[in-house]
Amino acid sequence: MIRWEHLDSARAPDGETLKLMRRGAEYSIMVGGNELMNSRLSGSEAALATLSWAKIAGRPGPRMLIGGLGMGFTLRAALAVLPADAEVTVAELVPAVVAWARGPMAHIFAGSLEDPRVTVHEGDVGALIRATPGGWDAILLDVDNGPGGVVTAANDGLYAVPALAAARKALKPRGVLAVWSAGPDERFAGRLRHAGFTVEEARVRATGGRRGARHVIWLGLTGK
Repeated sequence: MIRWEHLDSARAPDGETLKLMRRGAEYSIMVGGNELMNSRLSGSEAALATLSWAKIAGRPGPRMLIGGLGMGFTLRAALAVLPADAEVTVAELVPAVVAWARGPMAHIFAGSLEDPRVTVHEGDVGALIRATPGGWDAILLDVDNGPGGVVTAANDGLYAVPALAAARKALKPRGVLAVWSAGPDERFAGRLRHAGFTVEEARVRATGGRRGARHVIWLGLTGK
């Protein structure tokens, strides 16, 4: 059996340590004993982008904000469907994750960070949301493990009603807030409704196929 190799570590703002691991061609980002993401499991992250695009398809010059770079699966799926005049901003709080994307995991990102439609913002996606009212057609959040996070309590603030209300204000008419989660959370769906969204929920396979764990994607829709 091939052993896991520890490639690098990075410190999250609250002091938690993220570890980049490799086993053969497989990559993993972990915090403590919890795996945040794995290069073999990309289906639900890709669905976050495609389900969001389905809600805004056809509008000119769409602007999309992705919170959380991860292993780039959401970004790559977004670029595959977005038009040439789209603008995509990816906000990543941990600079080392961006460095990993340009370094040991560059082959997984397949040049997506160099796409002229893409801007990488090294900072808090919540602050960016609050700073851009009416600025986005779609906001996609894949931060931590969703509303039930494992990395930092500060991430929980993104999923509280005030932050969700700020996200609604940051969206254009008929915009969409899409949120990835490792599992279901009825209370979070209620918070989305309380913040003024019409809510849809999708269960998607982590593998992108017919088997494997199911993850949850919430789509919060604004009105006209």
